[in-house]
Amino acid sequence: MVWPWVAMASRWGPLVGLAPRCLWLLGAVLLMDASARPANHTSTRERAANREESEILPPDHLNGVKLEMDGHLNRDFHQEVFLGKDLGGFDEDTEPRRSRRKLMVIFSKVDVNSDRKISAKELQRWIMEKTAEHFQEAVEESRTHFRAVDPDGDGHVSWDEYKVRFLASKGHSEKEVADAIRLNEELKVDEETQEVLENLKDRWYQADSPPVDLLLTEREFLSFLHPEHSRGMLRFMVKEIVRDLDQDGDKQLSLPEFISLPVGTVENQQGQDGDDSWVRDRKREFEELIDSDRDGIVTAEELESYMDPMNEYNALNEAKQMIAVADENQNQHLEPEEVLKYSEFFTGSKLVDYARSVHEEF
Repeated sequence: MVWPWVAMASRWGPLVGLAPRCLWLLGAVLLMDASARPANHTSTRERAANREESEILPPDHLNGVKLEMDGHLNRDFHQEVFLGKDLGGFDEDTEPRRSRRKLMVIFSKVDVNSDRKISAKELQRWIMEKTAEHFQEAVEESRTHFRAVDPDGDGHVSWDEYKVRFLASKGHSEKEVADAIRLNEELKVDEETQEVLENLKDRWYQADSPPVDLLLTEREFLSFLHPEHSRGMLRFMVKEIVRDLDQDGDKQLSLPEFISLPVGTVENQQGQDGDDSWVRDRKREFEELIDSDRDGIVTAEELESYMDPMNEYNALNEAKQMIAVADENQNQHLEPEEVLKYSEFFTGSKLVDYARSVHEEF
């Protein structure tokens, strides 16, 4: 089943524009310490730079979803659900004043009642709308890749067609692979590629709606690439994450299992700081957001609810958490100066030096 992001976006409609009275554009930016990342985590910009346009693998990272497919926390989640299509529009080399104005334009759109304060309900609504934007982008991306792997244009992609394109992307001869499949001959691939192929085939089976024929329609192919669009595939993704993290085989996660450090050794203080951050962040996420009944155990159902990008209750919790980060006057709202001051949390960029901005703006 594909998620009804279109109906949701239509129901909410566009938010209000920026009023010309925005004298409160002036503000200061406090440089926040960048949180340490696990060794195998890359930023949004790094992922975009490293990923080729012709990529047909299901991405490890899904915009607007709390966990990566490998079980890592999505460190860019807050920026993704605050910026939507503007993600990546706040580069470090962008002129600071322009970036601050752009951020205040976003603020005014979230601030539906124009009281110059963002409530949790207003931010919840905005989070859901921005998530819908990421859903739309995923649909468009999947459609492009589907056409690339559907050479005869019959509206179905067979596992063999996909396998040919996948191995071709790994440097194999497309003709040789196609001939080997046609003649039912054994393909000579390395052990790592063979393991990836087996995992992909499992995912392909899961995306293939009954009756299973190993043929995917465009909608099923979307579920294959983006499990967040399908309840069944989201459940399959959760099952894989639980399997990878579950150490005692009880098919649920304890706190120690969830915060277990990734494979690797700490060789210096920077590495130790990164590991400390990993444990601290995952412990907070486990206790405050995932373990809904606070019994110290996360079931597959709890993890599925947590990862569901269209869960409005989760969106409200995220909104409250985001407000708490920058709510210096403790009024349970975000104000323009607070958003500017904590701009790195919302945009991922240090827009301007704090001391200099105070002098320039005031």
